[in-house]
Amino acid sequence: MPSQQELDLQISPLVQESLVHNSRTLHNLQSLTASLFGVGAGILGLESYSGFFFYLLFSLVTTLLVYALRIAPTSISSSPSAATAAKGGVLSRYFRSPFDFWTAGLTNGLAGFILTWTLFYGLVRA
Repeated sequence: MPSQQELDLQISPLVQESLVHNSRTLHNLQSLTASLFGVGAGILGLESYSGFFFYLLFSLVTTLLVYALRIAPTSISSSPSAATAAKGGVLSRYFRSPFDFWTAGLTNGLAGFILTWTLFYGLVRA
């Protein structure tokens, strides 16, 4: 007789292409918003740690908004099973790991943030 986790995966399987698509979509969103945050930090004239804190704060806010607007409503409508909860919660249905979801955006968009931050800081201060 199959276990409860096997039954759950048979009913709603995890499709690798969907996981990759979700990760790529989140990566594109975070790269775009990182560049926009760089524009904001440059126009505000932020320097040193305050600029990096600005990036860290707004990147986490962006990820929180994605979670609150796209992932949490689907988790409320379909109650997660015990196997899904033990494996990492509702995020494991859409992404490879919860850690990946919350922290991947910090490193993905950092180069774009620094590039646009220094560009717009130089344009405003010139």
